[in-house]
Amino acid sequence: MDDSDISNNLDADTMLIRLREMMDAYEARTGEHLTYGELATRTQLSRSTIESMATRSSYNASLDTIERICVALHCLPGELLRLDTDQGGGNERR
Repeated sequence: MDDSDISNNLDADTMLIRLREMMDAYEARTGEHLTYGELATRTQLSRSTIESMATRSSYNASLDTIERICVALHCLPGELLRLDTDQGGGNERR
C-alpha cells in the first residue's frame, strides 16, 4: 500500500465523537446524570461546544477538548472517538 492508497482510504473515513454514549456510560458507572451545561462547566468549554460535539458528526475537536471531555467523563480517547469506515466518502473535511 502506498501513500495514495492510504490517503484514499482516509478520505472515506470519519472520526466520530461518541459524546452521548460516553455521558450515558458515565451515568451508568457513577449514577450521576450530567447535562450538557454541567459538562461544560466541568470542562470549562462552552455549552455550545458540548452541544455541537454531541450533535454534529463532523465536529473537528482539538486534542485539548478531547482531553477535557475524557478527564470529566473518566474515559479514554479511544472510548470517546470511533473511526467510522462506513461513511463512503460523504464526510465533511475542513
